[in-house]
Amino acid sequence: MRIGELAARAGTTTRTLRYYESRGLLSARRAGNGYRTYDEDDLRLLRQIRTLQDFGFDLEETRPFVECLRAGHPEGDSCPASLVVYRHKLAELDALIEQLTSVRAQVGAQLARAEAAVPGGPEPKCELGGNV
Repeated sequence: MRIGELAARAGTTTRTLRYYESRGLLSARRAGNGYRTYDEDDLRLLRQIRTLQDFGFDLEETRPFVECLRAGHPEGDSCPASLVVYRHKLAELDALIEQLTSVRAQVGAQLARAEAAVPGGPEPKCELGGNV
């Protein structure tokens, strides 16, 4: 298939595909007329990259998964380098969750403090509902 068809099937743009090619994540073959050609394996690579990016992986973090697929593994995450990236991402996510949990506790404490500071104060007026 040509680049436009691959882009459409992968839900991306031809510009993105050219960028992936320049980064070495996608390899195009050239037809006799010079057009880039791709196959179903390339579509599978793109779907793997897109899924990982949807999960928050940056483009470089997808490289081991792409290389694993290119090496003939049916899943891009069955190689040791892919597992290393998974472990790193999980540690990163755990740190973010811990940070967000701390921020949430601080905001909750601030809210409780603010609410306690105005007991029996006037009820806020709802501007959206009209006459309240």
